[in-house]
Amino acid sequence: MPPIMVEVHMHLTKRHYLIAGGAVVLAAALAVSAATLRNRPDPVTLPEHTAIRVTLDEALASNQNRPGDHFDATVSEPVVIDGKTVIPQGAHAEGLVVDAQKSGRLMGRARLQLALQAVDVNGQDYDVRTISHARIGRNHKKRNWAWIGGGAGGGALIGGLAGGGKGALIGGPVGAGAGATVALLTGKKDIKLRPETPVKFELSEPVTINVKG
Repeated sequence: MPPIMVEVHMHLTKRHYLIAGGAVVLAAALAVSAATLRNRPDPVTLPEHTAIRVTLDEALASNQNRPGDHFDATVSEPVVIDGKTVIPQGAHAEGLVVDAQKSGRLMGRARLQLALQAVDVNGQDYDVRTISHARIGRNHKKRNWAWIGGGAGGGALIGGLAGGGKGALIGGPVGAGAGATVALLTGKKDIKLRPETPVKFELSEPVTINVKG
């Protein structure tokens, strides 16, 4: 092969390799760029009043917990906005006991108030502020009066059988005292939430969370 043809062939071969190499580099750069765009966090704002449903990871009770206690929970339903899952099901959440008042025996209703403080999304904690709804224990006044009234009636009956009218006057207060004792012993109505109890919270302020594309 003449020297000129060899030189031309070598020149074309080098050019071919340079073009091919450039194409490979460009394809790799485009792939990296696409992957970067795909994995780039997309900020999504959850509006006020967005519901976040969780289940408790631990037990809470109005007669055991105190304001300021922290508790752990798990998101039980995904929070989806415009087709995007912003908070996935199974995400870890942390809450705060806002108020806790134990039940009295004859008066004073139990109270337990909770709020959500933070949610973990893709390894990042986001502070949240939620509307805090209080749980109020049942009113035990009617039940206590039933115990006291029933005790008085029984005492009056026993007293009447034992000593006529005078016995009834004595038996009534004695029976009432017995009924009050029963109310004292059984009158507490504290709020007790077991693990896996479902609790619904609502955002009191919007929160922006980075969602992976």
